[in-house]
Amino acid sequence: MVFSNKPVQFLLVALVASIPYFGFANPVVDSLSIANEAVAVQHEEVSHEKKAFDATELINSHIGDSHEFHIADWGGHPISFYLPVILWTNSGLEIFSSERFHHDNEAKHVVDVNGQKLVRFNEVIYYADKFEKLTVEERKNGAFAFDARPLNFSITKLVFSMFMSSIIMFLLFLAVARSYKKNELAPKGIAGFLEPLVTFVRDDIARPNIGEKKYEKYMPYLLTIFFFIWINNLIGLIPFFPFSSNLTGNIYFTFVMALITFIVTTLSGNKDYWGHIFNTPGVPFWLAPIMIPVELIGMLTKPFALMIRLFANITAGHIIILSLISLIFIFETVMVSPISGAFVLFMSVLEMLVAALQAYVFTLLSALFIGQAVAEHDHH
Repeated sequence: MVFSNKPVQFLLVALVASIPYFGFANPVVDSLSIANEAVAVQHEEVSHEKKAFDATELINSHIGDSHEFHIADWGGHPISFYLPVILWTNSGLEIFSSERFHHDNEAKHVVDVNGQKLVRFNEVIYYADKFEKLTVEERKNGAFAFDARPLNFSITKLVFSMFMSSIIMFLLFLAVARSYKKNELAPKGIAGFLEPLVTFVRDDIARPNIGEKKYEKYMPYLLTIFFFIWINNLIGLIPFFPFSSNLTGNIYFTFVMALITFIVTTLSGNKDYWGHIFNTPGVPFWLAPIMIPVELIGMLTKPFALMIRLFANITAGHIIILSLISLIFIFETVMVSPISGAFVLFMSVLEMLVAALQAYVFTLLSALFIGQAVAEHDHH
């Protein structure tokens, strides 16, 4: 199969254009420090001491979101790919590079953006003056401190991964479409690899659960979520830039995916579906005050199960792999590395299976819920 040179040229141009976002952490100070001089001196003395390895901090930093990609360390300085920070502040729209925070994630540096003082704490950006007034508990739940922070529309690591997976899907299926246009017989190249997966979603997921009459209407959605989740699961298993993000292990992402399935299911519901909820067959009418709330709760538990299942399985896999790697640093000896490496390799192979399995399960349950909503029952 022959690929067009245009997508490749586009990716090369995009890569060259993004070179300015790469940088070394440098000592240039364009921000202000909140701490006083005494605290700064104390911090400088502590910095010379060896910092104890914190496995929890390592795991949380890798499975969480970030405003930049940490690629490697060179000469004691981190090499990062900085992502754009896009904020809607009290003064309007502000766009700048996350490099200005100098890797600070503890609100120790204040960044001046057109007269507005901003700090970053646990990857949440606040107004500096309002952040100082927050309690410890409010800072832990900072994402919900709406009065203390601007609206954040930044391209974070997870958003970057989502855009990248969307581009990959677009290029893949564009290549498949061109392949079928040139050759309507046996598929070749990437089309030969993807066709069995497409027919699998159609024949083993859509048709049995939605029915022969209506499955074609929902095939675009089912194919989209299957490949989108699968590709993002695989991206999370690749431990280097521009991959390594944990998009499908983020509960906000799985919530939105489950919400979309819930909306599609609800809008597709026919009179039999709603009749089963508000007038359950075979149940005395005097039980309606009990059965209707139960059925409504059942509607909500279905997307909730979708959300938790995908989030928990993917996150658990990442935590296990990172925990096994952390054993080397916890025991502080290379003697553990062969055992740790062997288990990491085994878990990585297992996670490749889980990546496909979770995409299949999410698509299967979505098709099942949609099938229940559009099923037509015989009335006797």
